[in-house]
Amino acid sequence: METPTNLMETLLDSAAPYGKTAFELEKLKALETTTIVATSLITRLSVILAGSMFALVFNIGIALLLGDLLGKSHYVFFIVAAFYLLVAVWRFEPNQGHPLGR
Repeated sequence: METPTNLMETLLDSAAPYGKTAFELEKLKALETTTIVATSLITRLSVILAGSMFALVFNIGIALLLGDLLGKSHYVFFIVAAFYLLVAVWRFEPNQGHPLGR
């Protein structure tokens, strides 16, 4: 039978690699979480950017088309802006609560 000293040394010798492995595992878990969050953020931002660019170009196209039909293109940009102001006022009325709280 082993002496208590030898048993303790054996236990400490096997605990050191276990601690290193556990630390490496936690580092890899943290790296995985960071990667998931970063890729999700990049994907969402790129979709938002593409949607915003589409909306901008679409609105400019509508304004130019209406300007061509009405004959004065500079007035139509004000009309389109007023339309979006009315939509914003209608959409975010004070009695509906905070718009991001839905």
